[in-house]
Amino acid sequence: MTADKELDARGLNCPLPILKAKKALADMLSGETLKVISTDAGSVRDFQAFAKQTGNVLVQQETVGGDHISLLKRR
Repeated sequence: MTADKELDARGLNCPLPILKAKKALADMLSGETLKVISTDAGSVRDFQAFAKQTGNVLVQQETVGGDHISLLKRR
């Protein structure tokens, strides 16, 4: 998973991973990708809903150990 920007949200609980991702995406150009690493299991569903609501594209999600990784493409 390669990305233009990476956000480490490990140790943060809902809604902080989403809020930090929203802020990071606002500073990015259309088409750029953001990789978010979170330990909050709820972030998997949260990023799915976030992508639908904002028009950003959820390119990929995977769980590696206790890390939940989401790759978002800026709309």
